Amino acid sequence: MARAQTNGTVEETSADLSAQIATLKADVAELTNTLADYGRAQKAQLGATAEDSFEAAKQKGVETADYARQQARDAYAGAEKTVRENPAASVGIAAGVGFLVGLLASRRS
Repeated sequence: MARAQTNGTVEETSADLSAQIATLKADVAELTNTLADYGRAQKAQLGATAEDSFEAAKQKGVETADYARQQARDAYAGAEKTVRENPAASVGIAAGVGFLVGLLASRRS
């Protein structure tokens, strides 16, 4: 079996090894702290990004609801104007639609 050449005593080699292990432990602890800090920073950044995205989506939803509400008001106003201008035609159309709905409903039953 081959043996490694050592210039010092076993105590010196053991002391060197212990010092290297202590340095390695300190480096691992520092690396662990650095990774933990990085993880906390990433969490904070992702949280802020998610909150910004939520607020943007919320604002877009409010704008879309306002737009849809205005479109419904305009459609109602247009229908009301048409009925006021042509009451006889409106009654005839309503009667025809009612007749068709009744006819379709009676066939399904």
